[in-house]
Amino acid sequence: MITEINFDGLIGPSHNYAGLSLGNLAATGNAGKTSHPRAAALQGIAKMRANLALGLAQGILLPHARPDHRWLAALATDYGAAPAVLKARALSASAMWAANAATVSPAPDTADGKCHLTVANLLTMPHRSHEWPETLAQLRLAFVDPAFVVHGPVPAPFGDEGAANHMRLAPVHDAPGVEIFVYGEPGGPFPARQSRTASEAIARAHRLDPARTLFVEQNPAAIAAGAFHNDVVAVANGPVLFAHEHAFAEPGAFFDALIAAMPTAQIVEVPASAVSLADAVSSYLFNAQLVTLPDGSSALIVPEESRANPRVWSWLQDMLAGNGPIRRVEVVDVRESMANGGGPACLRLRVVADPARIDPRFMVDAAKLDRLDALVRREWPEQIDAADIANPALIADITRARAALLDQLGLSDSLTINHLA
Repeated sequence: MITEINFDGLIGPSHNYAGLSLGNLAATGNAGKTSHPRAAALQGIAKMRANLALGLAQGILLPHARPDHRWLAALATDYGAAPAVLKARALSASAMWAANAATVSPAPDTADGKCHLTVANLLTMPHRSHEWPETLAQLRLAFVDPAFVVHGPVPAPFGDEGAANHMRLAPVHDAPGVEIFVYGEPGGPFPARQSRTASEAIARAHRLDPARTLFVEQNPAAIAAGAFHNDVVAVANGPVLFAHEHAFAEPGAFFDALIAAMPTAQIVEVPASAVSLADAVSSYLFNAQLVTLPDGSSALIVPEESRANPRVWSWLQDMLAGNGPIRRVEVVDVRESMANGGGPACLRLRVVADPARIDPRFMVDAAKLDRLDALVRREWPEQIDAADIANPALIADITRARAALLDQLGLSDSLTINHLA
């Protein structure tokens, strides 16, 4: 019963454009613009509907309590008295990008036959560094079954940003796979967010086979071009690796090691002559969901921005006309998330497991998405302007909206301040 489950982060009612993420060109470029939390969440729900229509199992992770009053209290302040930059960091809805929630190793890869999850510490960016306690609480609820082991974060100063810097290839989902940890080296214009030390610690904690575990350096040029996470320039699923020519510091050595560990791996490398790094970053071609359809074929779920880029779209059409492993391309509208620097892959955490072992409150079907859609239309703010984050009325609306969501999902008593302590 092991299969691919995509847990999408429901975009929260505090979704705003504060431009807090250095190295994320979309986020910093749109700083100060008006956001639309209701439209953002509805776009995310529509993406989940599209996944269900493809025959995929779909889960959900929830927006965090915002503002984060516990974090502000640890800084000896409160939301009313905090300076503007702390208000923005406390209000961030960035937990919506579930790819940064955790690193996941499925049961076929681990020595104890359990699915291991390590919550990401996200310590490189202050606005994200306080996410992990609530993310950990949600993971421990969703994956409480003995089939899972949920680990706390790697300690500072070793930065870990979760599945956005981790890939897995396997012949089929329930077979042993090759796990690839992609790290960055400091020294460029933007911070390298994933530490090799953190990646190695996670591999040990997950009890992975060293012979089937690779540690690969991200190309510094990709980070400098705005690929702040590896999933902006590469994605893998099943036997397929889909990557930009300049994704990795030493691609030849990496590909040789991958084929040695898994001879059936299929590498689809997009040449820079066809799609530049700038095009890859602006279109989020690689920040796509590469998924396995029920018939065993591979499909790529890309954002509208990929279709809008003539060079990217032309390359995709040429790919489909060939005889490669990716046989289908689906387009989704996640423009509100894209404007803050997160595409389809950012919005989801892939977990290969048995859906029957997941807490059902974190799984969705069409009827549950209908109810979430109606709640978002009723409760989420329509827009947030830059000046609104100091408005107590907005904070009250955000608090009420999230409370209504937890109540609807039956989680009001499970995700409390005491539970996170």
